[in-house]
Amino acid sequence: MAITTGNAWKFGKDIDTDVIIAARYLNSSEPAHLAKFVMEDSDIPDFASKVAKNDIIIADENFGCGSSREHAPIAIKAAGVGAVLAKNFARIFYRNAFNMGLAIYEVAETDRIDTGDSLTIDTEKGTVTNNTKGETYTFKPIPPFMQELIDAGGLIPYAQKEMGLA
Repeated sequence: MAITTGNAWKFGKDIDTDVIIAARYLNSSEPAHLAKFVMEDSDIPDFASKVAKNDIIIADENFGCGSSREHAPIAIKAAGVGAVLAKNFARIFYRNAFNMGLAIYEVAETDRIDTGDSLTIDTEKGTVTNNTKGETYTFKPIPPFMQELIDAGGLIPYAQKEMGLA
């Protein structure tokens, strides 16, 4: 069971991977480098300097559309984001997020959440509680194996553990 509590940062729909991490910063794949520039080209250009550990990105539809590079979920995770909640995700981003160990959940009511709202995500119950507004939303359950990937920190740490290398 995982419970994450953090403050919401709200973005719109069709947030593509170039908005998440611009191509001009891909001269390094080091997570700490990418984290410094995450969401710089979004409506909240100073996001990287203000986001706190376990804060939660909120989005509308089609989060993570665009290229297939894994840098986008790496940058988000390295910035300390605890989870991303969106109405839905681009297919390749969805898979890359789990491979990198980034928690993502499909929540239909993201339009009810505002920047600054305090949220608590309970993966066992499949709920997001908006502590600020006193509301609870449910999310589409993810398969147990996908939760194992998140808990392990991504596909490579999971495989290393399974092979007895970690």
